[in-house]
Amino acid sequence: MSTAIIVVILIGVAVLGIKSYSKKLTSGCCGASSGPAEKKVKVKDRDKSHYPYRKILSIDGMVCGNCSTRVENALNGLEGVWAVADLSKGQADVRMKSPVEETVLKQTVRDVGYTVYKIREEV
Repeated sequence: MSTAIIVVILIGVAVLGIKSYSKKLTSGCCGASSGPAEKKVKVKDRDKSHYPYRKILSIDGMVCGNCSTRVENALNGLEGVWAVADLSKGQADVRMKSPVEETVLKQTVRDVGYTVYKIREEV
């Protein structure tokens, strides 16, 4: 009897895994192709001289344009931040009007599903 229960549980897990994988195959990496493309949040102040602080974030997990837009939007949602994500480099160039803690930048990116594995200070 216990063997039958274990088999049923394993079949259930396998079915859920197959459904998830097939959804990923049909919807793209982040499910974006099934809906409208992610819209970019535009930063009003685009004068680079107003942003004396700059960091380059190396980000793991960005595999499509919607991924990079999601990262950009999250970072641009922070006060006094102007970020531009580069999908081909797997990086985000983050300009700041005042210093922002690295932990805040990492958590902001993590909250949208990606991982910052390196932060480099730019001058």
